[in-house]
Amino acid sequence: MVIFVEMDERVTLVEQTEQNVSPVILVNKFNVKPEEDEWFLEAWATDASFFKHQPGFVSTQLHRGIGGSSVFLNYAVWESTEHFKRAINNPEFQSGLGKYPPSTVASPHLFKKVSVPGISEE
Repeated sequence: MVIFVEMDERVTLVEQTEQNVSPVILVNKFNVKPEEDEWFLEAWATDASFFKHQPGFVSTQLHRGIGGSSVFLNYAVWESTEHFKRAINNPEFQSGLGKYPPSTVASPHLFKKVSVPGISEE
């Protein structure tokens, strides 16, 4: 089962899903034991496949720390917080959380793009 640790100690993921934001970016950092890397990748791929077929899903990408790291970072784009909330509350997704390795620690957090003049535009 996945252990969840809030990325922001002041704002929970649940509180974030109550906001009406479009589009929204999910960033989720995962830590796993090195010997459970393949197990984690299989579980993540199953979830990604599930999300790919959910309304409002746009895209996802998994990244892995370099140099032998067992830290993974998922970046997913959703049309809105409402779409994301429906997907993660789906009983099929919830029941699948048990397929992750026991060492899995996840820190999901929602973001919106910030426009910085001269650097990044919306």
